[in-house]
Amino acid sequence: MPWLTDPFTTEFFGRALLGGALVAVICGVVGTWVVIRGMAFLGEAIGHGMLPGVALATVLGLPLLLGAAVSAVAMSTAIGVLQRRGRLSYDTSIGLLFVAMLSLGVIIVSHSRSFATDATALLFGDILAIDGTDLLVLLIAVAVTIGTAAWFHRSFVAAAFDPRIATTLGLHPERAQVALVGLVTLAVVASFQAVGTLLVVGLLLAPAVAARAWTARIPATMSLAAAVGVLAVGIGLLASWHLGTAAGASISGAAILLAVASSAGRSLLTGSVRRRSPHPAEAVEAPAAATNAT
Repeated sequence: MPWLTDPFTTEFFGRALLGGALVAVICGVVGTWVVIRGMAFLGEAIGHGMLPGVALATVLGLPLLLGAAVSAVAMSTAIGVLQRRGRLSYDTSIGLLFVAMLSLGVIIVSHSRSFATDATALLFGDILAIDGTDLLVLLIAVAVTIGTAAWFHRSFVAAAFDPRIATTLGLHPERAQVALVGLVTLAVVASFQAVGTLLVVGLLLAPAVAARAWTARIPATMSLAAAVGVLAVGIGLLASWHLGTAAGASISGAAILLAVASSAGRSLLTGSVRRRSPHPAEAVEAPAAATNAT
């Protein structure tokens, strides 16, 4: 099958696949909690909140990942400060900072005449440009993500279902919330080069949504979500190679399609099982009819 093997003859494709797989593992772990806790808006806001940092790093000639990390951390920190000290709700704080950071990023981009060539990579990623240093950074990010998720697992579970019980058990739900926001920030920054600032939520949410259709336990959902994410990366890269489409958009689109296919498959399976199972009334009448017949 040359269509499948030919891309792997190039070194940059292998690095892109490996880097995308590492990103998929991060997003599978963090995305599971994002879906459970309903934090999709936070991930979207941090993704767009990276824009001013990345834009400024581009203008100053600094590493883009550094600018993305600084901007994302500033965004998540400001959200926490506004929530604790202000009278604004959580989603209102996120919405205001989201617009403020996006506006600042657009101002920086529009002020720099030399920025146009980097706009596409900024918004939609450039996974094919991943190098050895990027892979090392992603490997460290995977270790930090898995370690943090394992350390705070009980706190995350308790805080997700009842923060009061978490407090009673001494699990410190406030610390768990800070840790979870930190993981979301890390996942968004790690996914930046793969899918850019606009499409990062697709890779963060879609694999977890696909996995939750088939699993009930959180660790199993994380593992399956990571596997679905890796599959989406592979499909997206192959589609980009053969169809000449943007790699980041192809990966994000593949993840969404897998989520839709997973939900549809689960619905079909559930419907088939229900059709084969006897109706409760029939299940009661059948033994009675047999008794009367004897």
